[in-house]
Amino acid sequence: MNILITGGAGFIGSALVRYIIEHTEHDVINLDKLTYAGNLESIATVSASSRYHFAQVDICDAVKVSAVFNQFMPDIIIHLAAESHVDRSIDGPGEFIKTNIVGTYVLLDVAKEYWNGLPDKKKAKFRFHYVSTDEVYGDLGHGDALFTEETAYDPSSPYSASKASSDHLVRAWQRTYGFPTVITNCSNNYGPYHFPEKLIPHMILNALDGKPLPIYGDGSQVRDWLYVDDHARALYLVATTGKIGETYNIGGHNEKTNLQVVKTICQLLDQHGPEKTQGVKDYLDLITYVKDRPGHDLRYAIDASKIERELGWVPQETFESGMIKTICWYLENRSWWQRVLNGDYKLSRLGAED
Repeated sequence: MNILITGGAGFIGSALVRYIIEHTEHDVINLDKLTYAGNLESIATVSASSRYHFAQVDICDAVKVSAVFNQFMPDIIIHLAAESHVDRSIDGPGEFIKTNIVGTYVLLDVAKEYWNGLPDKKKAKFRFHYVSTDEVYGDLGHGDALFTEETAYDPSSPYSASKASSDHLVRAWQRTYGFPTVITNCSNNYGPYHFPEKLIPHMILNALDGKPLPIYGDGSQVRDWLYVDDHARALYLVATTGKIGETYNIGGHNEKTNLQVVKTICQLLDQHGPEKTQGVKDYLDLITYVKDRPGHDLRYAIDASKIERELGWVPQETFESGMIKTICWYLENRSWWQRVLNGDYKLSRLGAED
């Protein structure tokens, strides 16, 4: 099959691209605008494959998106392209509205027209898989039941509100037009190639440099952590075998407070890391507490029993095993994150268009 992945140069998208090229015989078309978080060096291990193709396109540009559809004739769309950093959405929500809502509308509209023109056999096999987040459900108290696919939406930030809006659009296209869609809502991802502004890589790199490890509030916010390669397997499974019109929650079964996450990083760096930067005696001493984020959700926790029951997916990594792999990857791939921090990764975009 030809699988079109939007946002394939991002963190989760690049993991999915690598998974499909390395573990299947399908062709991948990576459609990515290459915003600040898009990094083609995250796909370097598979980019030479004859089954990998790249198009630098903004999903809001209907003409260019349509041209990609007509050129590559995708059988499956997996839509990951999104602005995703909550702090950035608070400071500048406009880009989140444009990319996450308008961009999803444009992609749905182009995909529906393309689907309508397919021969009956190809039309019957076509799928549009929208990748969303557990943040659309709002937050939970410490004793509340887990998020299920039936949990009412209650987004807290401009980011989660924009993703919730897109979920509703995707469902509307399925119900109104009979357009074949599936949706997944995932918990917090972590793993190799994660952009350094996110919690786990930010803490790893700060600790290695002897810088403060800033924690919002008292660090009691709880997240369910999902190793990114486990997520990539789940996304491929849902895109190829999920039931049309259904939603599947994908979680890691790893509820941890932010403080627990940072303490785990400190402990694992003690065990696996290099000698500490001069002046640092204990990584835990670098932990500092800063003013909490506005509207900060207390707890996210996913019930992933549906995808296990219906599709047979379970995460392979525990939080501990995934964190060891993550920290070792950052220690062994300094050139990747150093090029991100100094901006050199942007040079890989020159001449990148297929």
